[in-house]
Amino acid sequence: MGTGAAELVRIVSRRMIKPPPSFSDSEEAVNIHLTPWDLCLITVDYIQKGILLPKPPGGGVVVDTLASSFARALGKFYPFAGRLVVEHHDGGTTTAVLLKCTGEGAEFIHAVAPGVAAADIAGSIHTPSVVWAFFPLNHVLGADAATESLPVLSAQVTELADGVFIGMSLNHSVGDGTAFWEFFNTWSEINRGGVDLRGPAPVHQRFFMDSSPVPIILPFSKLQDVVWRFERPTVQECFFTFSAASIQKLKARANSETPAAVTISSLQALLAHLWRAVSRARRLPPEQETSYSLLIGCRGRVKGIPQVYMGNAVVVAKASSTVGEILDKGLGWTACQLNRVVASFDEAGMADWLDRWTKKPDFLYAGAKSLGGAAVTTGSSPRFDVFGNDFGWGKPVTVRSGCGNKIDGKATVFEGPERGGSMSLEVCIAPDALQRLVVDEEFMDAVSMPM
Repeated sequence: MGTGAAELVRIVSRRMIKPPPSFSDSEEAVNIHLTPWDLCLITVDYIQKGILLPKPPGGGVVVDTLASSFARALGKFYPFAGRLVVEHHDGGTTTAVLLKCTGEGAEFIHAVAPGVAAADIAGSIHTPSVVWAFFPLNHVLGADAATESLPVLSAQVTELADGVFIGMSLNHSVGDGTAFWEFFNTWSEINRGGVDLRGPAPVHQRFFMDSSPVPIILPFSKLQDVVWRFERPTVQECFFTFSAASIQKLKARANSETPAAVTISSLQALLAHLWRAVSRARRLPPEQETSYSLLIGCRGRVKGIPQVYMGNAVVVAKASSTVGEILDKGLGWTACQLNRVVASFDEAGMADWLDRWTKKPDFLYAGAKSLGGAAVTTGSSPRFDVFGNDFGWGKPVTVRSGCGNKIDGKATVFEGPERGGSMSLEVCIAPDALQRLVVDEEFMDAVSMPM
């Protein structure tokens, strides 16, 4: 982000918001030990997602009201007001990381950007660089929160010329996209109606295999020994929305090109469409190997993990092929490659990975996923409730993400603004490839609107 974009946003105030005094009814919640799913993500940036809202009636945002509802939401998600802490073991030669539910608070920032209009964000497929300034804790890694005692959750409310942008950053080792949007949904509901009417209470205690040591000991004397700060690539972003009807056309086409025994989902069809288009836009040679990494949720797939589990519960799966194959063999064949890696998820294999990780930790590094500009990776989910986040003065206009984990080939998927099966993709690739992607007729024919 250029300095000019950052200068459009002025910070008015910062405060640390604490949950209500009765945030924890159980002593066992004081320390939360992290699982392999959590720890492997301590080397990546914070999750950063936010929504653009219309301007409230009467003009001004009641910042104190938002701060109050934020505090009440923290009462339900009390670990988000805690701090990551490093413990030293074995005479200082090894470490363990835990989330201490200290109640120190989550950060709440009020900012203004009077020179930025809602149309600057939602009116074009191109994402302006100023959007990154709507988020706190930019380029902060999960491990930094442990070594520098930073908040694991931070929210920023930015008043625009004719709207409001609420951006939030959550340490990825503390929670995944499910946890992120559950908090966001709870916050908006409390602000909208004064009470949280959402379903079962979130489960914050972590899931460990019976054979797993608790805490998990890392074979490093310093946590920073696992950190790799890669050079951030030059990338640009575009935001594409696909109507439910457009998604259904892609799905029908993909399924018509696949064996009857295989059923391609709407998401698989859309991501296959993107994978082929990005490969064309990159002008990669036919023999070039290309891959698509996507997240598979473990809730509902692994016994003992409830839907309201608030730790990380996702695994990365990767489909690989050559560029020539995915371009020549069509949408259905490409979607089948994605379908196959999802179908191959095995609970026993997952248990084996969890066990192996405790013996030989392996961390995720966002910079390693670019693979010479031939890879695509997708995070988030169209199942997350984005457009239900009405804070009391109107539903969101659109959604955007911050600069966290932005690499060449990163695509973030959201539910579309019309909901009901529509989806949006925020695509981040090299500038020259993006220029070709937005004029790719086959890809753009399926795009419905920029928002």
